[in-house]
Amino acid sequence: MAVYKKTYRPYEGELTSSWSRFLVIPRYAFADLRSSRFLSLFFIGSFIYPLICALIIYVQHNASALGLLGVQGARNLISINVTFFMNLLGWQSMLALFLAAFVGPGQISPDLANNALSLYLARPFSRVEYVLGKMSVLVVLMSLMTWVPGLLCFGLQGYLEGWQWVRDNARLAFGTFVSAWIWILILALLALALSAWVKWKPAAGGLMFGVFFVAAAFGAVINGVQRTRWGHLFNISHLIGSVWVQLFEGSNKTTSGAVFFRVTAGEELPLWCCWIALGVLCLICLYMLARKIRGAEVVR
Repeated sequence: MAVYKKTYRPYEGELTSSWSRFLVIPRYAFADLRSSRFLSLFFIGSFIYPLICALIIYVQHNASALGLLGVQGARNLISINVTFFMNLLGWQSMLALFLAAFVGPGQISPDLANNALSLYLARPFSRVEYVLGKMSVLVVLMSLMTWVPGLLCFGLQGYLEGWQWVRDNARLAFGTFVSAWIWILILALLALALSAWVKWKPAAGGLMFGVFFVAAAFGAVINGVQRTRWGHLFNISHLIGSVWVQLFEGSNKTTSGAVFFRVTAGEELPLWCCWIALGVLCLICLYMLARKIRGAEVVR
């Protein structure tokens, strides 16, 4: 615009608060995700297992329903205990992995492929806020799939069983919440890091599974050849399972982890090693993001 025309006027509307500016990114991202029929069906279908769990909890506390089904001894068949809630979290967490592999690669790679990142950072928008905005999309979706239904089932069981059961089993709610957040943060950081470095979305999604399954197979080979257990440091499922058992049960271990996140008996790693390995994985993902999320790209 030519300066001499003097038709330019600065923006005089209301400014968005600095702490909430990163919410602009998920607002438009969710609008795009809603247009995917496959994603919508998959997200709705992910609540089938929590609904089955809620139905089991309700039926066990409903004498008329038990009499109608003719299974008065059903309370002894399925126990609402730590195994019940860990398997619920394990199943939902595996579905969250598929969701992250489908949604995550499309978060950053289009901005880098179309040189749009400089348009974000040219505004009062930091790199941290950009990453938080992209990550919040995955965090919200995976939260609704993991710890939210887990705590709802815990609340239903506590409501039907009584306040004393809630007090005696409060660690189940704590374990569900913290364990789910550990898994969510790892998946979100890994998905964004791969999206930043691999611009082809199918390849980035495939690498999500490669990190978990191929690395686990590589660790199993190390264990078999070297006759050791330290190869499990490459097995993220084993590391997560070890941390989950500690969060759910503490030192009184009665289970070997959740479904899809089993800890092989006799091959347990020290808990501090599991925490360090997961922390190193998160730091690697943050380093990968820091290298790619920049306002300008230097091409040699």
